[in-house]
Order: sequence, then C-alpha cells, then structure tokens
Amino acid sequence: MKVSDRNIDQVLNRLFESTGLSYKKLENDLVVVAPKKDLQQNVVTGRVTDASTGQAMPGVNIQVKGTTLGVISGIDGGFSLTVPDLNASLVFSFIGYVTQEVALEGRIRLDIVLSEDLARLDEVVVVGYGTQKAATITGAISAVKAENLKATSTINFTNTFAGRLPGLVVVTRSGEPGNDNSTMRIRGLNTLGDNSPLIVIDGIANRSMQRLNPGDIESITVLKDASAAIYGAQAANGVILITTKRGTQGKPQINITANQGWAMPTVIPKMCDASTYATLLNEIDVYAGKSPRYTQEQIDKYASGTDPWAYPNTDWFDATFKTAASQQAGNMSVSGGTENMKYFVSLGGNYQDAIYRKSATKYSQVTFRSNIDGKISKNINLSFDVSGRQENRNYPTRSAGAIFAMLMRGYPTSVAYWPTGENGPDIEYGNNPVVVTTNQTGYDRTKRYVFESLLKLNITIPWIQGLSFTGNASVDKSIESNKLWEKPWYLYSWDGVTYDANEQPVLLKGKKGFSTPQLTQRFSDGRLITLNALLNYERTFNEVHDFRFLAGTERIAGESMEFEAFRKYFASTAIDELFAGGDSEKNNTGSASISARLNYFGRVNYAFKQKYLAEFVWRYDGSYIFPQEKRFGFFPGVSVGWRISEEEFWKNNLALFNYFKLRGSWGQTGNDRINTYQYLSSYGYNSSANGVYTFNNSVENKILSELRIPNPNVTWEVANQSNIGFDAEMLKGRLNFSAEYFYNLRTNILTYRNASVPASTGLTLPRENIGKVVNQGFEFTIGYNNTWGALTYDISVNSGYQKNRIKFWDETPGIPDYQKSTGHPMNSTLYYQ
Repeated sequence: MKVSDRNIDQVLNRLFESTGLSYKKLENDLVVVAPKKDLQQNVVTGRVTDASTGQAMPGVNIQVKGTTLGVISGIDGGFSLTVPDLNASLVFSFIGYVTQEVALEGRIRLDIVLSEDLARLDEVVVVGYGTQKAATITGAISAVKAENLKATSTINFTNTFAGRLPGLVVVTRSGEPGNDNSTMRIRGLNTLGDNSPLIVIDGIANRSMQRLNPGDIESITVLKDASAAIYGAQAANGVILITTKRGTQGKPQINITANQGWAMPTVIPKMCDASTYATLLNEIDVYAGKSPRYTQEQIDKYASGTDPWAYPNTDWFDATFKTAASQQAGNMSVSGGTENMKYFVSLGGNYQDAIYRKSATKYSQVTFRSNIDGKISKNINLSFDVSGRQENRNYPTRSAGAIFAMLMRGYPTSVAYWPTGENGPDIEYGNNPVVVTTNQTGYDRTKRYVFESLLKLNITIPWIQGLSFTGNASVDKSIESNKLWEKPWYLYSWDGVTYDANEQPVLLKGKKGFSTPQLTQRFSDGRLITLNALLNYERTFNEVHDFRFLAGTERIAGESMEFEAFRKYFASTAIDELFAGGDSEKNNTGSASISARLNYFGRVNYAFKQKYLAEFVWRYDGSYIFPQEKRFGFFPGVSVGWRISEEEFWKNNLALFNYFKLRGSWGQTGNDRINTYQYLSSYGYNSSANGVYTFNNSVENKILSELRIPNPNVTWEVANQSNIGFDAEMLKGRLNFSAEYFYNLRTNILTYRNASVPASTGLTLPRENIGKVVNQGFEFTIGYNNTWGALTYDISVNSGYQKNRIKFWDETPGIPDYQKSTGHPMNSTLYYQ
C-alpha cells in the first residue's frame, strides 16, 4: 500500500479495513494490533509455566487487582480474561509459588513464569527460648497458628485445641461455666503421677493458659520429644509454648470480633416416666413375695397426668434443664506502629450461662493486654508487656456433680414444683435439685484477679557479628476471694389428704438445710517472679555452615498464702459478712508456701548447606522440692536430621517429592510435679483415741506426733524419650504429610511400697522412686491446601496411637500373673468372665 500526505490514523484505518483486525494506539507511539472483538472487550490471553521445569501450570489463580474479576488457568496453563482496562494489573497466585503482580501496559498477551516460594521453608517456629526455621527442625514439634483456631466458638481457650495438633489429647470433663477447663495430655499417659504438660507463655513458664483471650494469641507450639529437654525437670510430659500477638509497622489496624453462641448438652439420660416406674416397682414387689404397692388405677393416673397433685409425672432433667445456655464473647484490638515503636492493645470479655432453668451458675471475665516494642537505639530494643484478667464465678451451694446425682436418683412420682408454684418436697437429705440450682440456698462466689508483666531487653553486640544478649524480668500476681454463703431454704410437702375450704391441697412448709446462715470466706494471694538472661550467637560461614548457639540462666521464685474463716449463727440473711456472725463455733485457718528454682541451659544447632542438621540441648536444673544435696540434675537432648530432598540423586529421580526430611532424637527430661518436702518429717496433732492422754483425771491433751516418714532420697521422675520421623511435601507444598514413632521409658516414678510390706508393721511408708512405665506409639498428619478462584482452602487430618504398660510397681508377693498390674496399661481393670 502506497500513501502520501496522510496522518497515522488514516494510514492504519486503510491498512486494516476488511481484515477483521483493528488497532489501538498507546503512549510512546506503541500500536497494538488484534482482532476487533478482543480490543473492544479488552481480552487478555496467555500461558503460565513453572520456572524450574518449564511445564504448564493448571489451576493458577489470575485476578484483576482491586476487583473480583478472575479466572483459573487451564490444563495447558492457558488463560483468557476480560479486563476493564488494558492499563490494569493482573495478580498470579498459586499455593507454593511466589505471587506475581504484572501491569498490562496495554498488552493483551502475557506469558508468565512462576517460581517456587522458598520463603515457606523459612517459616519460623517458636521453640524453647527462641525460634527456628521450620525446615531445619529436627525434633518432634507441632505448631499451629492462632488464625486456624478462629472458626471455633468455645469460650475456654484450651477447648479450641481438640484435634488440631497430632499427639495432643484434649478432654473437656465438664461443661460447667467457669469450670470447663480441658485436661491436656501429650502422647497420652506416661506416668502413674502427674501427666500435665508444662505451659510457657511468651517465654515465662508456669503461667496459666485456661482463660487466655483467644484474640491475643499468635501461635502455639508443642514440644513432644528431646526438644523439651531445655526445660529440664519440668518437661517430661511435654511443653506447650504460646506466643501472644505484637504490633507491626504501619497504620493502626482495628479488629473487632463478636460471638454469640449456645451450649447444649450432648446427651441427657432418658429416665422412665412415672407409670413405667410404678409398674417396675410392682414387679419388684411380686418377685420379692410382696403385694404390689400401686393399683392399676393409680398407674393409669400417673400416665394420664390428670391429677398432678397426687399423681405427678416428673422428668427431673426436663424440670431442671433448659434447652440451651447462652454464651457471648467479644474482643477489640488495635495494633500498628512506627520504625521505633510498635504496639498491640486488646480488650476482651465473655459471659457464660448454665443450662439450669433458674440458674445460679454464671461465669464472666474481662481481659486486657498491652504489648509494646520500642527501639532505643540501633542496637538496643526494649519491650514491655502487661496483661490483666478478672474472673467472676457464681455457683449454687451444691456442686454440679451432686446436682446430677440428685437428678439421676429423683423419683418420677415426686413433685419438682407444685402446680401453684411452690418448691416441691424433700426428695433426699433435705434437697430438691430444682431448688438447689438456684440462689435460694445461698451462693458460692469467687472473684479472681490475674496480673502478668514482662520487661524484655535485647542488645545486639556490634563488635561481634551475630552475637546478642537478652534479659527478661517478669512479675505475675494473682488474688482470689471466695465466699460460700449457706442459708436455710424451704420445701413444701403435702400429706395427700388435707384440703382447705376451697378444696385446694394444704402444703406444709418445712425448713431445710442449715438451721442458721453460715459463711465460709477464703482469700489467697500468689506471686511468681522470673528472671533470665540469654546469650545468643547466630552465624553462617562460607554460605554453607550455619551455626547457632544459645546459653542462659534462669531464676524463679514464688510465694503464696491462703486464709480461711468461718462463722455461723447470723441473726439475719440480709448481711452476708463475717462480722455479722455469732461468736461461738467460729474458726479460721491458713497456709503459706514458697518455691524457688535455679537453672542453666543451652542449645547448639549446626546445619551444613541446610541439608545435614544436628542439635544438642541441655539443662542443669535445680528445684526446691528435693533435698539440698539432690536438688540439681542434668537433662540432655540430641537430635539429627537429613533433608534428603536436597541431594542430587533425589532431585533427579524423586522430584515428585519436592521436600523430604528424615529426623531422629533422644533425650532425658524430668518430672518434679510431686508433693513438696517429702524428704522432711511431717508432724501434727493426733486427735484419735490413741493420740490423747488424761491429765488430772479430766483434761485430754492432743499429742504432737509424726504424720509421715521422710524419704531422704526422693528425686524427680526421669523420662527417656526416643523419636524418629519424617516430613514430606509434594506438588510444590500443596500436599504435605509427616509421621512419627516414639518410645518413652519413664523411671523413678514415686509410688508406695505398701503391697509387699505387710500392713501389720503399722508403718505409714513414704513414697519411693521405684515405678517404671513404658509408653510407645505413632502419629501421622496429612494435609492439602490449594486455591480455587477466590477460595483458598486447607484440609488436614491427624491421628495417632499410643499404648502404655506398667514395667514395675510394687505388687503383693505370690499373686497370680493375671491379677498383677505389671505388664498391663495404667488404670486397666480386672474383669471376671
């Protein structure tokens, strides 16, 4: 085509007429040529491939930035997407790969190459007194981010753990508000003694996790093997590490959450109705050779419900329980900061009602947290954390267990409430369950205040690369006040024959419970101070030798006291204070305790090319619980790992597994969760008949006598822990799985030698470190994560099996093998078939 004296538009129009093509001019004299329909609709096409293999990548999420427009790449990696503007940006994302953002700049064809996201291998996991990259961990460590726990609606934080972490067994033994703490066991039962794990929150041991605000939690890590040895004599049952949230640089981020839920009983016992109950009693009478106590006419009246006064049909569970109990939780947090100061502040609260119809049982709490991080200078950082919590518990004067027992024993032929609304009669020992669940009998109220603080100083040593010093000082305080106010209550009975002038049954009012109000008041105060200093060195030499060293010391001191007072003979129920009680039969008591620990610990990590991994941890631990000459013990742990997927032979032959790590560990930890001062004699006043003598023919005096024989050799339990396992990933991290096998031998378990020593000796023997238990099993986890359009999903399954057996404890000599506990699981029962 020859043209002259024409502008560029005229030339292009002439050039593309009748071709089905069109053009679009961009900045810098660029011209885009494409089919007319594509330019009119701004259709962008392209293909996505893998950077390492060059293969097509199906399933890649392609989205127009800032909009909901998007598509998924096809089986050949190709895609076609209509965009509102050819100057828009497209975002390409795929699990396990680095997300790319690409500006179109007028282009309608894009060929994208995605690279594997190696940063996920650099994910940091909290471990004892520090952090480690997940890829270099050699121990049996499980971790979960708090964001994965958001879907749960439980009020108690510990109840959210169930099923989340392999090897962690969580059992909720009560649904009572304020008393619904879970029992946690790491790898099942390992000892005849205390099986509770050690709880560490923000680096401070022996804090309580039961009532934490879930909105404050950043991550949870569980140490299950030799990795726990850095916590020494408290770590035999495993360690749970909890880290709270901190601020990040940026504008203030405000987060508000609210939750409304209802708690319902999972199973309610189905009890027989009044007519069935009466029929069964008749059968019992006949079998016993007696006359039936109910006539058929009476049984029919129980069934019909036409006479609720004389022939009631009471479902005690229905009379006492409502369908569901309400519970609410709310949380508000603000986080943000600058380069020199970052903050996280939160305020939370929750409320729980009970399932009783006229419930005296309620629980509420308010929590506060402030985590502040400041940069003092280039090499000095200072953090200050403070948190507080108020817990309010209100219960009836009877325990939930006692109330449930009453409901199970209640006769369906008895009355809960009379038709006119009065309390029903006494069904056992002056009690009626629908009454004792209310405040009519008094109350049992507890207020608990918890205050926790932590000051942390971190100094980077400028003249030695990789060396830093960290000092921590924490003060934890708890105060608890309890009042048990018990007062008389009234129940109403009917003799079945007495009526008033209006032919209404005349009820007899009976005073039950205590003849006079009485008050028991308790107060407790506890304090725990923790000081530690850490020296940390991290350095990589020649880009292949990664070396990390940690050494530290820690001192813990605690003290607590409790005071209790009792008075009765209150002139009125209007004043529920001690001063209003009578002077006779009053009482008071109290107790106090102190505790102290001193320890030294360390960890050494070495990795060659991030391929061959080794770790050694140790702790020299001293505990106040044991005799002075036996207070310290050494607890080592060693583990190794091999990232076999980094070997060339693996990459060339087993590339399907993009990550595979073998690991193994062995270590010793201790368990000092025993009664204190067992190495000392215990004395007390003996009030039994054999513990008094007569003076002046009338006065009896109590004798101060030895209550316990001491064991001067008492020491901690020792857990010998072995573990082997592997971690693997396929499909660039979308499919992951891990497996563990463990063998734990627990020795030095404290138990009595009562079976082999005859009772005729008259001795009250001390506990001795003679028990042995073996616990072994396996765990596995498999997970898959991916994206489908705007949907990101993560599915995981974990399971495990463990079996323990008693290797030794004291048995009665000469008994048959089938009667022995040795060789059988703990708490197993002997049955006769």
